[in-house]
Amino acid sequence: MRGAALLLLALGLQQAEGRCVFNRTQEYCLCYRLTEQSAGSVIQCLAASAVEFQGGDLEKYADFPIKDLDDSTIDMLGSLEIKKIIFSDLLVPEVLLARVLRFFSYTQVQEMVFESCSFVGRSSWADMAGRALPIVSLRFHNVTAAALAGREQDLSPLSRWLGALQELSVTASHLAALPCAVGRALQALRSLDLAHNSLGDDSLAPAFCPGAFAQLRVLSLRHNNLTSYHGVCGGVRLLGELQHLDLSHNALTAGTPSSSCQWPATLRVFNLSSAGLDEVLTPLPPGLEVLDLSSNRLHAVDVSLRSLQALFLSHNALPAAPSIRGCPALHTLHLDNNLIAELPRDEVLLLEHLQDVAAAGNPFNCTCAGAGAVQALAAVGCLGQGWPQGYVCHAPARYQGVLLRDVPASVLHCNPAAVLAPVCTGLALLCVAVAGGLLWARGARPRWLCGLGQRQDACSSAGRL
Repeated sequence: MRGAALLLLALGLQQAEGRCVFNRTQEYCLCYRLTEQSAGSVIQCLAASAVEFQGGDLEKYADFPIKDLDDSTIDMLGSLEIKKIIFSDLLVPEVLLARVLRFFSYTQVQEMVFESCSFVGRSSWADMAGRALPIVSLRFHNVTAAALAGREQDLSPLSRWLGALQELSVTASHLAALPCAVGRALQALRSLDLAHNSLGDDSLAPAFCPGAFAQLRVLSLRHNNLTSYHGVCGGVRLLGELQHLDLSHNALTAGTPSSSCQWPATLRVFNLSSAGLDEVLTPLPPGLEVLDLSSNRLHAVDVSLRSLQALFLSHNALPAAPSIRGCPALHTLHLDNNLIAELPRDEVLLLEHLQDVAAAGNPFNCTCAGAGAVQALAAVGCLGQGWPQGYVCHAPARYQGVLLRDVPASVLHCNPAAVLAPVCTGLALLCVAVAGGLLWARGARPRWLCGLGQRQDACSSAGRL
């Protein structure tokens, strides 16, 4: 037990007095600014599934002696239910972390998070050579550390563990480059989040070099310094298993067209929201199922993707709904907060798979045709979030400010002539039939029956009547 306490203490020491507090409901334990004197409170965390060590400067403990654990301590660590370890607001000597990380091989910890930490110094990770860790998810957010470039040899003892890692997140950490060797070591990685960093167009091809990230499915590059759409396309083209790519919050332009711009054929989800687009950049990945173009400056959209199922165009400058005839599998269409006055009823209802349409926040022209199309979508349950409060008439003047739901759009109200004309025709025919019946009752034949198989003398007789 003392060995486990020393291990946890080594990762949470601080001069100020602290303690651990266990929230039984959330199975979460927070250890704040532990000292050697308060380290005993860590025993409260033994029943937790997540433990956070917050606050501290570990540099003075860089030479902290950590001996091999005895069998009873190893058995105890293996019995713990802790699945997630969080380190926040800590100054961590890398040499100390290298010495204690190997002890996690005796635990069931699957996720490790470093939040607002600073790693100082450099260390050899020789103690980790050949060791495997149960950790499959590793997250760094707002951390500072020595650059990865040129440190491939330092990290090589971690290759067995890195080769089994499935999720890696390095966000808001001023990352400007990722060495090719790191990607080649992460052969089992499925998800990579590099958001809020300083990656540029020229940094992608070296990072996603041949043989790197062989199993990568999800890649987030949002909030970086990417500018060239074709440059990004060429940079990620070797990711043969990529399914989900997030390029949102980058100031993208077409860049220099390149014949090598061939998106991975496996790409299914593409996020280009908040990318400063004035037009839809091409080529788009041909097998897309989800395309997010929201929060741009688009005035027109012409997309033809046979497999597309969801199209998000919210918060743009579209004056009209785009044609969706080239997307026969579409079931979700979001058009809210544009400049659309009317929805084309015939085209919107053309697609039998359409299930979710959002068009709130547009300046609707509540003519009979305009209101009728939206009301028809509502009637079949297609309108989701925002209906009816988000659908307000801007024109004509008599309906301005009125909820579109409350606009009368019946056939009789919108086009009374279309209803009255057949009614009048029916009444006229009825009158003719009644008049004809009276003549038959008197034994006469109306003139309009002459020539319809009647004898001539009967017609003459009818004429005299």
